[in-house]
Amino acid sequence: MITYSKQPDPREYRLIFKNVDRVGWDPSIESYLSDGGYDQLRKALTMEPKAITEEVKKSGLRGRGGAGFPTGMKWTFIPPNNTKPVYLICNGDESEPGTFKDRYILHQDPHQLIEGMVISCFAVGAHVAYIYIREEFPAAAELVEKALDEARARNFLGKNILGSGFDLEIYVHRGAGAYICGE
Repeated sequence: MITYSKQPDPREYRLIFKNVDRVGWDPSIESYLSDGGYDQLRKALTMEPKAITEEVKKSGLRGRGGAGFPTGMKWTFIPPNNTKPVYLICNGDESEPGTFKDRYILHQDPHQLIEGMVISCFAVGAHVAYIYIREEFPAAAELVEKALDEARARNFLGKNILGSGFDLEIYVHRGAGAYICGE
């Protein structure tokens, strides 16, 4: 795990990176659950997928890539009553010049990533998802794989997630480290 010694300024408000550099925090499922982790998944599984999409649109959530594309809008591009398989891809390649955002989450808060992916998959009807991690980040890949195992063991992944009837599997795919997945 990467550790960072500088603590955030107490006046700083963090949402996505709330657990990065947090004193006493570790990337285990126990830490995540003790701070309300997976509560939003429990809530989402009681909602209709369209309602989740509308909530995300209202929130203004945007992608973390350079374009900052609105996430809720992106989800609406999947046709209603789609009969083809839908996949969700998380790009943890960290290939944009000068960025370090992906490693923060992969190393320090993998369960937040997993919870967000499960909610996203439920909203768009995906039953398979992939986390692409560049080969030069073996520690990150190992941490995420461990977190996926922890999530499966608690029924946050796999068959009939939390008794909802929703099935999802997430796989780590280690890349070659080329710019934007080898393009």
